[in-house]
Amino acid sequence: MTLQATRPAPPLMSERRVALLGAALVAIGPISMALFTPAMPEIVRAFGSTEAAAKMTLSLYFGGFALAQLVCGVLSDGFGRKPVTLVFLGIYIAASIAALVAPSIEVLIVARFIQGFGAAVGVAIARALVRDLFTHDRSARIMNLIGMILAVGPAFAPTLGGITMQFAGWHAIFMLMVVAGIALMLLVRFCMVETVVRDLSRIRPRALISSYRMLLTTPYFVLCSVILGTAVGTLYTQATVLPFILMDRVGLTPTEFGLAMLAQTGGYFIGSVVVRWLIGLIGALRLVPIGLFFISGGSVLLFTLLRVEPPNFFDVMGPVSLSAFGIAFMTPALTTAALAPFPRHAGAAASMNGFIQMGGGLLGGSVCAMIGEPVFALATVIPAMTTLAVIAWLVWRKLPEPAVVTTAGPNG
Repeated sequence: MTLQATRPAPPLMSERRVALLGAALVAIGPISMALFTPAMPEIVRAFGSTEAAAKMTLSLYFGGFALAQLVCGVLSDGFGRKPVTLVFLGIYIAASIAALVAPSIEVLIVARFIQGFGAAVGVAIARALVRDLFTHDRSARIMNLIGMILAVGPAFAPTLGGITMQFAGWHAIFMLMVVAGIALMLLVRFCMVETVVRDLSRIRPRALISSYRMLLTTPYFVLCSVILGTAVGTLYTQATVLPFILMDRVGLTPTEFGLAMLAQTGGYFIGSVVVRWLIGLIGALRLVPIGLFFISGGSVLLFTLLRVEPPNFFDVMGPVSLSAFGIAFMTPALTTAALAPFPRHAGAAASMNGFIQMGGGLLGGSVCAMIGEPVFALATVIPAMTTLAVIAWLVWRKLPEPAVVTTAGPNG
């Protein structure tokens, strides 16, 4: 028997530690997005650029985030959760420094792409950690707690970003990101316990292809991820247009914009609190159609209100916060359901699930950028994404849950 086989299993982390650590990991991506959004109109002026170029700093951030989802989770299956997390956080910190000193909009766009690539590790690793240790409603409770804690950071990030930009300029926003990245790296170094045994056979090309083929040919997993991708993707899509609507059209200052975004994250936080109570009463999966009802209501309001009168704060943020409230009902159950059948491939499943989610945001943001007119884009793209989420759920709910996959597959 090899030394690796006789090595004692690492101590398990408590639900509370996993939730707190998972929330910190997941939050770095949305916080880095939300901190920056109040500065987007100023970026246009600072570099003498265009709104389209400024939106690219956000769209390509999503692009880097989505691309990295395909690699960071599966790498953690082979090298371990902890070392992969530290490497990607190092990439995030380096990119944040590059953005801080960027001499042109082109350099800033590239830095934001790399920054998104590094930040992506948080989502994949947090979900893989939960799947490594917990399943079913217990997993859903932890995902819900992560969501509640996660809502606090992005809720205040636009406010902090707006105040920082107003008093210290947009460069200072990236200094905050550097500090956040270093703090998270220290947290991972000293608080994360490794949950998988290093096994490089899992990341051999044939094993990776086999894992992704298995995931992408499992309709239950694909449709579950599509529901999340089109629903959660609306949050990321909104981030590309709300700064231009609320500041340029409604007339809010950067600080006021940051405060306005509390309506969105407040809706998500309140929804998460309600979900935590309801999970114990009716189960996580029964909350998904309730969530779809609320996001559909928000989308219908956006579609109608923004077509009958010029945008104002209530016509925009009322529907947006209603949708965020509904999304909180969906994410714990669907994330758990997507990963549950794949304990040996938790990193790969978390990666692909995250890629599809970020891909939804990237696609929605790109379509908004192509449309150009932000109010029309918001009133059109968000309802379309919500419609796709409802259709995918109607098909997915009729599928049986697949059996748990415990085999490694070829070469892994």
